[in-house]
Amino acid sequence: MATPENWQKSSFSGGADGNNCLELAATLTNLHFRESDAPATVLTTTRAPLAHFLAGIRADAVADRTPTP
Repeated sequence: MATPENWQKSSFSGGADGNNCLELAATLTNLHFRESDAPATVLTTTRAPLAHFLAGIRADAVADRTPTP
């Protein structure tokens, strides 16, 4: 699988040059995410599932699923 060439560091990663950063890239059909300390591992998705996931977070639908005794 080809990965994009133009990775951008998340603004939430701070200004340091360390290896604790989330990097993002986009192609015509996909969005790609990776950690700067493991650039060979890339998470790829399309816009629709990511938008659905983020909407669930915003609606507080994604909660801790830890079972209670």
